[in-house]
Amino acid sequence: MNIKNFKLWNRVSALAVFLISAVTYLMTIEPTASFWDCGEFIASSYKLEVGHPPGNPVFQLFARAFSMFADADHAAIAVNAMSGICSALTIFFLYLTIVFFTKRLIKPSGKEGEYTLAEAIAIFASGVVGSLAYCFSDTFWFSAVEGEVYAMSSLFTALVFWAMTKWYDNADEPHADRWIVLIALLMGLSIGVHLLNLLTIPAFVFMYYYRKKEDGKYTFWQLVGIFMIGVVIEGLLVFLFIPYLPKLAAFFDRIFVNGFHLPYNTGAAFFVLALLGLCFWGLFATLKKKKVFFNTLLLCVTSLIIGFSLFSIVIIRSAVKTPTNEYQPDNPYTLVRYLSREQYGSVPLIYGQYFDAPYDLKLGTYWAPLDGKYVKAESPADASYRSEGKMLFPRMWSSADPRYIDFYETYTQGKGRKIPGTEHRKPTMGANLRYFFDYQLGWMYWRYFMWNFAGRQNEIHSPNPGELFYGNWESGIGVLDKLRLGDQSDAPDVLKENKGKNHYFLLPLLLGILGLVFQFDKDKRGSWIVFLMFFMTGIAIVLYLNQPPYQVRERDYAYAGSFYTFSIWIGFAVAAIYSWITEASKGKYAKEISIATGILCLGVPVLMAEENWDDHDRSNRRTAVEMARNYLNSAGPQGILITHGDNDTFPLWYAQEVEGVRTDVRIVNTSLLGTDWHIDQMLYAVNESKPLNLTVPHKQYLYGTNEYIFITGDKGNPVPISEVMAIFKDPSYRVELTSGRKVDFLCARKIVIPVNKENCLRYGIVPEKFADEIPDEITINISEGKNYLTKPELFMLDLLSNYNWDRQINLLNMGGDIEIGLKDYLMYDGFSYRFVPFKNKVTSTNPGKVDALELYHKMKDVYTWDALSREDWFVDYQNLYTFLGVLSQRAIHVSTAQALIDAGEKEKALEILDLCQERVKESNFPLESICLGFTSNDYMVIRMVSDYYKLGAPDKAAALGLRMGEKLLQSAKFYLEFSDYASSDFELVGQYIYYLADELTKGGDAEIADTLTDTLEKLIDLVE
Repeated sequence: MNIKNFKLWNRVSALAVFLISAVTYLMTIEPTASFWDCGEFIASSYKLEVGHPPGNPVFQLFARAFSMFADADHAAIAVNAMSGICSALTIFFLYLTIVFFTKRLIKPSGKEGEYTLAEAIAIFASGVVGSLAYCFSDTFWFSAVEGEVYAMSSLFTALVFWAMTKWYDNADEPHADRWIVLIALLMGLSIGVHLLNLLTIPAFVFMYYYRKKEDGKYTFWQLVGIFMIGVVIEGLLVFLFIPYLPKLAAFFDRIFVNGFHLPYNTGAAFFVLALLGLCFWGLFATLKKKKVFFNTLLLCVTSLIIGFSLFSIVIIRSAVKTPTNEYQPDNPYTLVRYLSREQYGSVPLIYGQYFDAPYDLKLGTYWAPLDGKYVKAESPADASYRSEGKMLFPRMWSSADPRYIDFYETYTQGKGRKIPGTEHRKPTMGANLRYFFDYQLGWMYWRYFMWNFAGRQNEIHSPNPGELFYGNWESGIGVLDKLRLGDQSDAPDVLKENKGKNHYFLLPLLLGILGLVFQFDKDKRGSWIVFLMFFMTGIAIVLYLNQPPYQVRERDYAYAGSFYTFSIWIGFAVAAIYSWITEASKGKYAKEISIATGILCLGVPVLMAEENWDDHDRSNRRTAVEMARNYLNSAGPQGILITHGDNDTFPLWYAQEVEGVRTDVRIVNTSLLGTDWHIDQMLYAVNESKPLNLTVPHKQYLYGTNEYIFITGDKGNPVPISEVMAIFKDPSYRVELTSGRKVDFLCARKIVIPVNKENCLRYGIVPEKFADEIPDEITINISEGKNYLTKPELFMLDLLSNYNWDRQINLLNMGGDIEIGLKDYLMYDGFSYRFVPFKNKVTSTNPGKVDALELYHKMKDVYTWDALSREDWFVDYQNLYTFLGVLSQRAIHVSTAQALIDAGEKEKALEILDLCQERVKESNFPLESICLGFTSNDYMVIRMVSDYYKLGAPDKAAALGLRMGEKLLQSAKFYLEFSDYASSDFELVGQYIYYLADELTKGGDAEIADTLTDTLEKLIDLVE
C-alpha cells in the first residue's frame, strides 16, 4: 500500500470511529440536566454566569456557543450534545495516537519502505479496536452523555497527546516547533476546563528527548534527569504559574485601588496588559536576534498566558452580579482564593497530620474588598498541627466526619504510638500503607479500573472496601466471581437484574496486557511514554487526592485519563496477535491473518457496547429537572426556599436560569451560607425574586468573621429577636475569650418572634382554616446542649428578625443542619416544609397539622410525576437513592393519604394511594429496598397496605402485601445464604416480614400472613 493510500484509509478509519462514537453518544445523551454539577454547569454556561471553584470559563464559552442557538427547553441537550461531540473527538484523536505508536511496532516490509496491505490492516485495526474499547468503556461513556467538564477535559488531553506525536513525526522539518507552541496554548486553555491536561507534561518531555536522540541511548541517571525536568515543569505550572500569576495581578490591583484610589480590577488589567506587552517585546527581540530556543520558550509562555487569561471572564461576569455567582470572584484577590479552592480546605501529601493529631489554632489574614478598598481581615482559624502528630506520607488524615475515625481504626486496630493529649493512637506506617493500598488504591482506583476492563457487578454506590453485594468488579466468569463474591444467583431482583451488571469476561484486560507486553518487547521507549501517561493520570491522581473514606459518589471519572491510556494497549493487542501469528506461519496468509485478527479483536468493543448500552442510555431521563420544578412549586409567590446540598440546589438553579421556572423563588443554600458572598447575594434582587431584608453588616459576616457565634449571658427568659440581634450587631457588646480576643455573641436561647397575623393569611403562609390559631408571637428554643451557632444559623436569625410574614419560607429536609428551633414550627407541603407561626409536630410518618385539601390539590394539580412514572428510562442508583431514600416519593403519597384520612377524606386518600402505584411504579422503584439501604421505603409500602385496609380496599391491600411479601422472602433467603456476612440484614428483613404479616392479619388476610411467616421459619430451619 503506497503512502497516499495508507493516509487515505487511515483518515477513513479515524472518521469511522468518530462517527460511531458520535452516533452512540448523541443517541444516549440525557435530554436535560442531570444530577450533581451538571445543572450548575449548564445554567452558568447558558447565561455565562459563575460556577463553583476553581471555575471553567473555557468550558462555559464552548457550551454557550452550543446553546445560544437553542431555546430554553433545548439548551441542556445542546450542552450535553457538546459533551458527546467532544467525547467522539477524543476517540478520533485516540485512534490517531494508537496508529502512531503501532507504526513503531509494525515496521514496513513493502517496497520503498511502504506497508503491505496486511500490515496496514493490522495497524488500522489496532487503532479501531483500542479507540472503540475506550468509546464503549463504562467511565468514559458516563461522562460523554452529560453536561460536565470531563468530556471536554478528555478532549484537551487527547489533543495534547496527539499533538506530541505530530511534533515527533515532524521534528526535523522547518517550523516543527509550532506543535510545541500549540501544546502550550492547549494547556493554557485547558486550565479553564480542568487540570488533567497538565499531567501529560512528563510524557512529552521524554518524547522530546527521545526524538532529539532517536538512535542513541540515555544512561539511567540521564533518564532520571529527564523525568525530573518533566516534574519541575509541571510543578512550575501547578504551584507557581497558576497560583502566582493571579497573585501578582492582585498585588498590582491593591496598589492601584488603595494607593491611586482607582476602581477594583484597574491594577489587574494594567498588570495583564503589561505582562503581555513584555512577552510580545521579548518575542520580537528574540526573533530579531535569531534566538530560536528563547523565542520558542517565550511563545509557549505567551500562549499559556493567553489561554489562562480567559479567567478574566470570571471576574467580568461576577462583577455584574449574575444570579449564579459562586464565590463572587469579582476582584483578583477573591479570584486567587477561588482558583485555589480555598473553601474546600487543603490535603497533606508528603508530610502532615494524622486524623487525631494535636494542634494549635492560628489566625491568619487576607485582603478583602470592603467599601471600595482592600482591607486586611482575619481569615478563619486554622489548625497548626504539632510535629508529634505528623508523619511521612499521611493517608489517614481527616477527622471531618466521626465515621472516618471508625473507618481508620479498622486498619490501625488500636495499635500505634500514643501521642499525649490525644484519644486515638498515631497509625503505624504499616497501617497507613494498608489503608493506602486497600482503600485508596485498591477500592478507589483498581476497582474502577476493573469496572472498565473486566466487568461490573452493578452500578450501586459502594463506599466501603470488602462490600460483597454492591459496586464490585465482576467478570462474568462464574468460577472466578463465586470465588471472590460468593454465589449470588439468588440475589434480590434489584441486584441480580441490575442493568449495571456488565460482564466482559476479562477480555479487554487481557488484550491490554497483551498489548503492553508486545509494546515493551518491541518499543521500550514508546512503552515508557504510554506507561508514564497511565501512571500520571491514574495512580499519581490517587496520591494527590488522598481521599478520606465514605465518598458521597463514585469517583471513577477522576481516572478517565488512565483508562484512556490503557485502551492504547488494548489496540496494540491486534498488532501483537497479528505479528505473533505471521511470525509463526512464516509470513503465509498475512492478509487473511490481519483481517481475522482485526475482526476477532473487534468483538471485544462490540461486547462492551452491548453490555453497557442499557445502563448508559439516558435518552429519556428527565427526573432531576422534574424534581427541581416540584421543589420550586412547593414555595409560595416570592417564596424563600432553604436547600442544603448539590442535588437539591443545582437542578433548581438550572430550572430557574435556563427554563425560567419560578424565578420569583429565592434559593438559599445552607452549605453556602457559611460564606460571605452567598449572604451578599441575598441582598440584591435576582430575576423576579426581591432582595431579602437582612441587617447584619457585611463586616460581621465577612469571610473568617463569626464562623461560630457563642451563646452566652442567657438568663432563661424569652427575649425579643430584635433585641437579640441588636446586641449582636452592637460593637459595644462583645465578650472576651481566654485568648483576649473580643467577639460577637448571642445573648439568649429563647427567642421571641412577632407574628403578623394579617400577612400570614394574605400571603398563604397559614391556611384560612387555622386562622384562629395564629398567635401574636412565637418562641423558638435553642437547645441547652448547643453552645454556639454557625453562620448559616445566624443568617436565619437575621432573616427572621426582619420577617414580616409576607413571603413563605420553605425548608427542605425540615431545615437540615439548621438547629435553632424552627423544626417545631413547620407544616408539611409534600416536597418541602413551610415555616408557620404555630407549633406542629411533623415526622417522616405523620404530617401533623396540615390543610389536607390544599395538600391534595398540590399532589394532583401542582406537582408532576410524568418523568418519574414513564418506564422507558434507566433508573440508576442516583435516582433510586433520591426517590426512595432522600426524597421518598412513596412517603410523600403515604403522608398525604394519612392527612386526608385524618380529615375524613377517604375517597381522596384512596385516590392518592392509587396514584402512588401509578407514579412510583414497581418496575422502576422496587417495593423491597433493604438490599439498597432504603429501609424507610419498605416501611412506607407496608403503611400503604395498612391504609388500603383502613380505606375499605382489602383486595388492593392484599395484592400489594402479597407482592411485597414475595420480595421480602426473596431477600431473606439470599441473606440467609450469606448469614455470616449479612445476619443484620436478615434480621431486618425478618422484622419487616412480621410487621407486614401483622398488618395483613389485622386487615383480615391471616392466611396470607401465615404463609409469609411459615415460609420464613422454614427457610431458617433449612439453614440451621
